[in-house]
Amino acid sequence: MALTREQLAQRVAKELRDGYYVNLGIGIPTLVANYVPEGMDVMLQSENGLLGMGEFPTEETVDPDLINAGKQTVTAATGASYFSSADSFVMIRGGHVDLTVLGAFEVDQNGNIASWMIPGKLVKGMGGAMDLVASAQNIVVTMTHANKKGESKLLKECTLPLTGAGCIKKVVSDLAYLEIHDGKFHLVERAPGVSVEEIIAKTEGELVVPDHVPEMTF
Repeated sequence: MALTREQLAQRVAKELRDGYYVNLGIGIPTLVANYVPEGMDVMLQSENGLLGMGEFPTEETVDPDLINAGKQTVTAATGASYFSSADSFVMIRGGHVDLTVLGAFEVDQNGNIASWMIPGKLVKGMGGAMDLVASAQNIVVTMTHANKKGESKLLKECTLPLTGAGCIKKVVSDLAYLEIHDGKFHLVERAPGVSVEEIIAKTEGELVVPDHVPEMTF
């Protein structure tokens, strides 16, 4: 079975490390805040000027003035700090973000990402993604493996306007965890119950498949 949004966030959360400064993009990436491993010290950063985001609020803890870059209400962890958006981008452009988690419309086998524009459709726009892909030390893309028409989103070459070139090395899709290097996708893990054959069929880009592909754990 394909992973749910929550399971995608759980798998991405396994890429977190103690002491990391992490930026979470709009959509599925924001859910990672709910799955930071217990006892791990991670500071979540938002482009609009917050370092130290916590889990999403309950009805009792919601503060309508405290939002992330996607305008969702969030909580602040102990030790959180607030600053201007300009200062936030200084942190990003200065290379002080250890891990960025982004959604995407397309990723290709050369590590290119398209995440901000579909011609003729209204989308939220670039946001901070262009700065993040140019400056982050480590980027994980989380996305569905195929679009609503069943067409692959892991391509030989992106067809949409690029957000960044040659910057993506890891993809967590609803079917698999893949790494990108040497101009190819490399299958590392598969979602529980998903066959290697399905992943191959839904990956347009060149895919390297090892003899044994373990199932993901959460």
